[in-house]
Order: sequence, then C-alpha cells, then structure tokens
Amino acid sequence: MKIAVTGSSGLIGSALVPRLAADGHEVLRLVRRTPRTADEHRWEPAHHRLPPGLLDDVDAVVNLAGVGVADHRWTAAHKEAVLCSRVDATTTVSEAFAAAASADPGRARVLLSASAVGFYGDTGDRVVEEDGPAGSDFLADVCVAWEAATAPAVDAGIRVATLRTGLVLARGGLLGRLAPLFRLGVGGKLGNGRQYMPWISLADQVDAIRFLLTAPVSGPVNLTAPTPVTNAAFTAALADVVHRPALLTVPGIALQVVLGEFARVGALAGQRAVPAALQAAGYRFSVTDLRTALAQELARS
Repeated sequence: MKIAVTGSSGLIGSALVPRLAADGHEVLRLVRRTPRTADEHRWEPAHHRLPPGLLDDVDAVVNLAGVGVADHRWTAAHKEAVLCSRVDATTTVSEAFAAAASADPGRARVLLSASAVGFYGDTGDRVVEEDGPAGSDFLADVCVAWEAATAPAVDAGIRVATLRTGLVLARGGLLGRLAPLFRLGVGGKLGNGRQYMPWISLADQVDAIRFLLTAPVSGPVNLTAPTPVTNAAFTAALADVVHRPALLTVPGIALQVVLGEFARVGALAGQRAVPAALQAAGYRFSVTDLRTALAQELARS
C-alpha cells in the first residue's frame, strides 16, 4: 500500500513508520518543517494546505498529528493549541483524501485517525466499550471535535476508523517520566488510586494500526489492552518491576495546585476502556499482562 502518515516523528509514529516500511509499504511522511528526505512532504495543517495531488494515489492515511496534551500547564493558549492542532490536521487530510476519492472512486481507501479514550470522560469503574457516550470535560470535547473532523472522508465513502488510544507504554511517553521516579523510590499512587488506566504496549499499538489498515473496521476503536488497571495497581506493578517500594501517595489537592485543570481531567480521572471492536475484528494482543509489558519496555530503556 501507499500510506501517508502525519505525526510520524511522535511517540507512535516513530515506531510505526519503520514497521510499515518493513512490511513493504511505501510511506509518505507529512512534516511541518522543510523536508529532509525523499519520503517527507511539507504540509501546513493550520492553514489546511497539502501539496496538490499528494494523496491522489494514496491507499491509506494514518493521522497521528497533534500538540502534546500534557506538554504544558493548561493555559487558555495551550488548550486552544491542543484542540486546533488536532481538528486542523484531521480536517486537512480528510478534505484532501475526500477530493482524491471523488476523482478516483474505484480505489479502496482507509483513514485511520487518532483520538483518545478521553472521549468518554471519567467513567469510574464502569467498563466502557466503543458505544459508550462522550464525557463532558475538556478532553472529551476535544475528542468529539477531533473525530467529527473526519466527516469529509466519511461522506466520500472512505473507510474511517478513529483510534481511541489509551496510555501507550513507551520510553518517550508517561512511562518514561515515571520510571526514573520509581527507580529512585519516590513513585506513588495519584490521589486515591482508584481511577482506571487503560494501558497498551507500544508493540500492540503499532500492530493494531497495521491490522486496521486492512481489517474491515469502521468507526471508533479502543486501542487499549483488554486488562485496564487502577492507578494503584499500575503503581504497584511498576514498583515491582523496578524493585523499589512505592509507599507514597500524591494527594489530589496537591496535584491540582501543581497541574491545575489537567489534574482533575487527566491525572485523577480514568476510563475502564476495553478493546471490544478490535477483538471482535480478530486482533490478538501480544501483551495483556501489565507487569510483562512494563518489564519489556523498561528493559529497552
């Protein structure tokens, strides 16, 4: 297949692109800077600009672009960047892909567009599948708008799957920030620790995307392992893997003082999300045990 990838230098994209190339696919990387290699093509999502005709003969787009949610404190400016970076990028590729489909209706095409389990808001201990309702906090609102931006592609008859991703266990993500603290023995649960963390290994995240390129799945897809755990259980597992105690508790009020709104929505809230659509389509996870996933990833660090 010929596959265009946005966000190719991010946590997921940097792992996905080499695997796609190894699978024999031709990969086009959409970048916002001056291209440095033949496979890179500059685009300007904030202005809805793509090189004319770039997607004409593309079979699939994997859209992973977006400003990091937890990269900065949630000021009004950062929240606007989080929302606009996702909606603008998704609208840009959706409209361009729809135009390509209209010009060549005989080609089967697929758009795999990122979203997040934050779509559901804080769900407590309720198990959440893809038919669960949207939440009402900022991250939920972002996800609703993010997914809605795929409408041009859907209307053009392109198969669209929105990837509601959970906590990806990788060195460059949250795990990369937590592991050094836990190795020093200063890790601990957040608040009461009862909020669920729907995790997924980086390997399964990448493999699930590869699977969805050809699996006949449309609509929302939870990209989470089938075994979500509470923050308390996650804390205990990580401490066990690094052979250190985790006796501390970070009070919720302290998190809110330091992190502001993100503490309530992103750190003290959770989703007990499970991958119903993915498993129904026949995907088999390579890692379903949290301790195994943590040990494998940290062994590479």
